[in-house]
Amino acid sequence: MHRFFIPPEWIDQEGVVIKGKLVHQLRNVLRLTKGDRILVLDDSGLEYEVVLERVTRGYVEGMVYGVMRVADPRTKVTLYQALLKGEKFEFILQKCTELGVAGFVPMLCERCVVGHLKDNRVERWQRIVVEAAEQSGRGKLPALESVAPFQQACQSTKGFSLLAWEGEKAMGLGAALRSEIYRLRIISAKNLLSVNLFIGPEGGFTPSEVEFAQKCGIVPITLGSRVLRAETAGLVAATAILYECGDLDPLSSD
Repeated sequence: MHRFFIPPEWIDQEGVVIKGKLVHQLRNVLRLTKGDRILVLDDSGLEYEVVLERVTRGYVEGMVYGVMRVADPRTKVTLYQALLKGEKFEFILQKCTELGVAGFVPMLCERCVVGHLKDNRVERWQRIVVEAAEQSGRGKLPALESVAPFQQACQSTKGFSLLAWEGEKAMGLGAALRSEIYRLRIISAKNLLSVNLFIGPEGGFTPSEVEFAQKCGIVPITLGSRVLRAETAGLVAATAILYECGDLDPLSSD
């Protein structure tokens, strides 16, 4: 069934009324009619099965026939990703949303090579996130923050934070994760891991940026002996984090 995120005010316990641009997609693109079933989500983690009862040019009405909670990863990964050229940043948004990343913070770093950001760029990014979340079965939309300068992004972080850097030779991602997981379990077995993951632009982070990040409590790590592309590193590291924490196993999510 097709899945759609809609405003929560369009849903009540028994019915759904859909308005706006989504009506065109349901009626003219997908050609759905009375009796067809869709799934709608209100960004709370709940998924509603809806049977369409009326499809008009102005609105679509349906009855709610079932509600279930959709599992998202327990581990919260926020990806602080430097802006990249072309469609590479959009690729990261799409694939990391599919994977289960909880949020994105786009960053402007010293070695970023990007032109003027168009006014509609953030709207396009948000559409990519929504479509990827619908396609991949997410119950909640990842947060998408405004573009921030690198120093501001570092200063805004709270909690466990890692920075992938090719200059780091000693501390690996696995060792850093296991150390933090052990620390959390000493405090309470119920603690869940949240990770702020910093990934640089095509040219990598500068030494001064790494030094600044360390002063903010962000830990440089290596992702191994191979040099990954900027659009690959975040996806690989986020996958490794979720795997290490068991979020790629069956029944591992809330």
